Amino acid sequence: MATPVPTVPTVPALAPERTALLAMDFQNGILPLAPEPDSLLVRVKDAIAGVRAAGGTIGHVRVAFTQDDWEAVPDRNKSFSAIAAAKAMHHELDATQIHEEIAPQDGDIIVRKIRYGAMSTTDLHEQLANRGIDTLILAGISTSGVVLSTLMEAADRDYRVYVLSDCVADRDPEIHRVLVDKVFPTRAHVIDTAVLHELLRTP
Repeated sequence: MATPVPTVPTVPALAPERTALLAMDFQNGILPLAPEPDSLLVRVKDAIAGVRAAGGTIGHVRVAFTQDDWEAVPDRNKSFSAIAAAKAMHHELDATQIHEEIAPQDGDIIVRKIRYGAMSTTDLHEQLANRGIDTLILAGISTSGVVLSTLMEAADRDYRVYVLSDCVADRDPEIHRVLVDKVFPTRAHVIDTAVLHELLRTP
């Protein structure tokens, strides 16, 4: 008796004109913390080039603080009160600048955030809405930080979301695995860059 062939869930096609790839926290002081940062950057650069060539939008998200931002962080914020106390990640420092290999181009969206997610402290949602974008492709460092937080908010805002499994990274491999394999598929379509290029070629 023949073994049944497992069915593979169909991934919805992409409409580039309604799609944005968000490259999140690929900045000089964060990229080196990722496992194999050089190869990660190559894949992200390739994904950006593919989406851009297809007519999609590229969004760049970075985390950085002004003096006023530091002063506004309450002590009860476990993560960011430490950053504020250390006066870390000032917005003018080289460490908070987007890596030159994926530097923004004319027409790209650029936002600066002061919390984990890409939307909660920025006007990213409004900028996307103004362009008629309802589909997001997520790439970022870290899987358990900006990617997780942005995915949750994007899902709650009814975006169609794709996560590029080979363009997200985390210093903790087990947390990365659980999120990508178990958590993200309940809220997004988890694909890799090879599948992304196939979707971009699909009319």
